[in-house]
Amino acid sequence: MQVSNVAGTSEAHLRPLERRVKRLVDAGVDLAEVAWRFRRSRRSVTQILELGALRRPGTTPVTTAHVLRPLERRVLALRDAGVSYAEIGARFRRSPRFVRQVEDLARGKLARAQAG
Repeated sequence: MQVSNVAGTSEAHLRPLERRVKRLVDAGVDLAEVAWRFRRSRRSVTQILELGALRRPGTTPVTTAHVLRPLERRVLALRDAGVSYAEIGARFRRSPRFVRQVEDLARGKLARAQAG
């Protein structure tokens, strides 16, 4: 039993479980198999798909301002202000290597958000 009105919806408003179930069903996995993987009934999986297709009040598409976590935003702001990795690491009680990694990942996220 396929839920037809789910295929065309955007995944931005879905919860993680709804996204994973939808991706499996869209990939052609049988509902019984999806139900077994998530330890749920077929009825429950069908309901997850149907409710995921509904728009929830207050949901908005993700914007570039919300792409980054607060830590990533702070690290980028401090790096743009010229603060060294060691100083930022001391502020957040992390190593300079960790701060560099956060910066690299945050810049990658921003690039993907702007491209897509």
